[in-house]
Amino acid sequence: MKIKTIFLSALLLAAFATTFGQGQKRASKSNHTAMKNKKVLFVVTSTDQVKTTGAKTGLWIEEFATPYYLLSEQGIAITIASPNGGRAPIDPKSTLPEFSTAAVKRFFNDTAAQEQLEHTRRLSDINPADYDAVFYPGGHGPMWDLPENAVSINIIETYYNQGKPVALVCHAPAALQNVKDKTGAPLIKGKKVAGFTNSEETAGKSVDATPFSLEDMLKEKGATYVKGNDWQPFAVADGLLITGQNPASAEPVAKKLIEALMDSK
Repeated sequence: MKIKTIFLSALLLAAFATTFGQGQKRASKSNHTAMKNKKVLFVVTSTDQVKTTGAKTGLWIEEFATPYYLLSEQGIAITIASPNGGRAPIDPKSTLPEFSTAAVKRFFNDTAAQEQLEHTRRLSDINPADYDAVFYPGGHGPMWDLPENAVSINIIETYYNQGKPVALVCHAPAALQNVKDKTGAPLIKGKKVAGFTNSEETAGKSVDATPFSLEDMLKEKGATYVKGNDWQPFAVADGLLITGQNPASAEPVAKKLIEALMDSK
């Protein structure tokens, strides 16, 4: 009798495991199908030189490539736009071997993705209603052309007010400098926000590449500035606003954005 009971229990457990596994597969397939209907706008810089020094700058490629592939693999459609349209400059430093992550190497072997960065859409030609979320990769370039860009400011304000996720990583939260909420106060006032730290900027010897301290600006605008250890992945979501600290934070930011898109389906 005892052997029979054990045998029946084993059969039940096997049946449960099979059913559970099938349910997980169906749920995964359903989530992927739902994501196929999602569209995310990537806003990148058009600035290729530091205005005060003439040094080459632009987009930090890891912060583009990592989210690009994570979102694409979920079936999410990505459109890339920049203030000027056309070629989006890549910071040459970000292509050095020591910064070449798996996603970066994949990008430089992906002609289709490279073509998208070579032929970005002009930001002013974008219809915000066409997308479910917006993502800003960083680099020093965005600090020079996005904080004052009226179209970018309008997109962020519109998306946030419409309940759409807004995600930014590393230096890209500079684009939030002049974004306001419905009352006219800074959007980031009282919100948890991460961004490249002063100590990381100093350690990276890149203070001269910036028009202002990102960390100081976020604090001055009333944000609750949060951070992890220097150079380590750190991301935070405060409602619809998702921000990350540094290049290594591109992955957790992308994952939080995917979660937000799943919640909005």
